Order: sequence, then C-alpha cells, then structure tokens
Amino acid sequence: MASLTARQPLTVGFDLDMTLIDSRPGIHAVYQALSEETGVPIDADLAVTRLGPPLEQELAHWFPEEQVGEVVDRYREIYPTFAIPPTRAMPGAREAVSAVQELGGRAIVITAKHQPNAELHLTHLGIKPDAVIGWLWAEAKGEALREYGASVFVGDHIGDVRGAHTAGALAVAVPTGPCDEEALRRAGAEVLLPDLTAFPAWLEGYAAGLARRR
Repeated sequence: MASLTARQPLTVGFDLDMTLIDSRPGIHAVYQALSEETGVPIDADLAVTRLGPPLEQELAHWFPEEQVGEVVDRYREIYPTFAIPPTRAMPGAREAVSAVQELGGRAIVITAKHQPNAELHLTHLGIKPDAVIGWLWAEAKGEALREYGASVFVGDHIGDVRGAHTAGALAVAVPTGPCDEEALRRAGAEVLLPDLTAFPAWLEGYAAGLARRR
C-alpha cells in the first residue's frame, strides 16, 4: 500500500454495530432476557432489524417513558453476559481496521453503544482500533470525527452518513445493516461498498489519491 506521511496523517472512523460487528444474535439474547425478567413483551426479532439509533429509542417502543432510564441501566448491566459471546466480526472487519493502521493512520470506532460494552466486543473479537468513542449517534458522531481529524467515516446507517457530513468527512457506506444501498445513496454517501472486504482495495486508491494531491 502507498504510505502516508506524518504531514498528512490519515484517520478513519468506523461505526460498530453491523459495520464492524454482527451484534444481532447477542442483542437478541439481551432483549429476550430483559423481557423474561420484566414480564414486558419485546419483539426481539423486530428490534434487531433497527440497530443503529440509541438504545433509549428502541426501549421506548416497549416500555413507558418513565421506565426507560431504569431499563436502559439494566440492559447495559446484563449486556456483557448475554451479548458478548454470540457476537461475531463482520466479514473484513479486522482487515479494514488493519488496512488503515498499515498506512500509518489511525482507526477509531465511534458508536452510539455504551462505550464499555463496545470495548468488550472489540477486545473479545481481537479488533484493535486506536480509540473507541461511545454514546454518540448521527450528527453527534461528527464531534468525535472532528476531534480526531478524521477524513473518512465508514458506517451502515443513514445516521452514519449524516455524522460524516457534519464533520466534513467522506461517507463510506456498507449496506450490511438496516439501510439498503438506495437509502444510503439518497442520504448522500459518497462511496458505497458491498461490505468491508472491499475496503482495503478502496483505501489503497484513496491513499494514492491523497499522495498525488500533496
């Protein structure tokens, strides 16, 4: 791969759920456990088709507003037990993160997920970004992208596209989550890849283009 100099370091942000990890089996198990514990019916099959937005938004479909905060805390408490073991890396996830680092760049993860649980997932799966930033969704992800000087953000949701554009970063989208190619295109994604297995080759061309413009 072409290498980048310290004069123009490369920082790439990645979303977590359904971009780097397939957390659907684990989250499904958490919702089932939460339903059994509280006695409140939760359609876990439906819930895992809507991953991306903050947890509070999903739980508001199943619990009264005044209970959501307490249930969020309980969800996060039991999450490590039920959600970490069944979660798998998405195809190409480890290679995508490594591709950035092999260029001398930084790979950061920015997610709406509770940050300690995000870190548990990455450690369990052997994915080693340079930083993990949690509790940010959609446009708010742009805050971290700007802080770290990221020029690219990779995600599976239209909220990720909005986050990239808030920071003036290139939105690279993969239709591996709840949003299909057409939705991601309409949201303004500049690059559409079938999945992360295509990312290292795309990054090679992107890095070469940066080098030519110096």
